[in-house]
Amino acid sequence: MSDLGGPARRNNARPYRVGYAPGAYDLFHIGHLNILRHARSQCDYLVAGVVSDEMAELAKGRRPMIPLVERLEIVRSVKYVDAAFVETVPDKVETWKQVRFDVIFKGDDWRGTPKGHRLEQDFAAHGVDVVYFPYTVHTSSTQLRRALDALAEAPAPPGQLTAERR
Repeated sequence: MSDLGGPARRNNARPYRVGYAPGAYDLFHIGHLNILRHARSQCDYLVAGVVSDEMAELAKGRRPMIPLVERLEIVRSVKYVDAAFVETVPDKVETWKQVRFDVIFKGDDWRGTPKGHRLEQDFAAHGVDVVYFPYTVHTSSTQLRRALDALAEAPAPPGQLTAERR
């Protein structure tokens, strides 16, 4: 860390060499793009961790709507991402042992929470910083999923065929 409270800067003015931005990246939206853009501005090389369907279900209680291979291809195609990694274990330190990043980026909805504190403690022991970025409140995969579920449950307008009547 520098005396200004941040990490020491190198010649290219980016504070970190390898950054890691994990997420389900389900129903990819502007919040995902914002995190990846901000993360890449802080490191020389950005690895996006795309959690497997099983890990997403373990963490959130439901499987993603978009299959892993498609989520992985979407994230790999984002210009801010240098590499994408499939996360298959719930322990981020185990992931770090494979990827070896200097910093992990999370949305600030984790800041000050028990899981955020645990993440900070676990990574402090390995010299890895945890950097929080603003969470995009107006758009989230959870909100998108709820909207899609509501549309699926809404009755069809009179005269329109439903999937069951086709």
